[in-house]
Amino acid sequence: MDFKYSKLRGRIVEKYGGQGEFAKAAGLSETAMSMKLKGKRGFSQKDIVKWCTLLDVDMKDVGDYFYT
Repeated sequence: MDFKYSKLRGRIVEKYGGQGEFAKAAGLSETAMSMKLKGKRGFSQKDIVKWCTLLDVDMKDVGDYFYT
């Protein structure tokens, strides 16, 4: 199943200015983060909670960012 992360990417740019800065904040390499956003690696529940916290995304909106 393919997921589209355009809203998630937009939020990353809005809050951190780019994927590189967000990767640092999330404790990931840029490669690991890129693989997640390209659908080559999945998100764990822990990842989703952490990313929502860092991006100020309300948990009720998780589907809009991670499951489209």
